[in-house]
Amino acid sequence: MHTILVADDEPLMRELLEFRLTQRDYQAVSASDGREALARLDDSSPDAVVLDAMMPVHDGFEVLRRMRDSSEHAKTPVIMLTARRGEKDIVEALEIGANDYLVKPFMPEELLARLARLLKAK
Repeated sequence: MHTILVADDEPLMRELLEFRLTQRDYQAVSASDGREALARLDDSSPDAVVLDAMMPVHDGFEVLRRMRDSSEHAKTPVIMLTARRGEKDIVEALEIGANDYLVKPFMPEELLARLARLLKAK
C-alpha cells in the first residue's frame, strides 16, 4: 500500500483528497501547513506528496525546496495542486523539482491518474 502525503491548508480539500485516496487503497497522511508537512515527511516517509503552494508557515515552494535538498526526500514524487495558475508559478515549481502541476479547480480522477503514473515510474 502506498502512502500519500496531502499538504493543504483547506480542511475540505484535505478531506476530499483523503477520501478519494483511501477509495483507491492508498494510505493518506495529511498536513495543514508547511511545518506540519515537513514533520509528516519525516515520520511517515510517504511514497508521493500532493502539495498546495499557498499554505501558512512554509509555502509549498519552500517545502518542495527542502525536500529536494534532503537526501531522504529528494526523489519523492510531488504533484503541486494549487490555485496559482500563473506561468511564473508553474515554471518555478517545475524548476525546483515538482514532478507535475495541477491547477484548482481540478478533476479528482485526473489527479489520481497522474499520481498512479508517478508511482509506477518510481
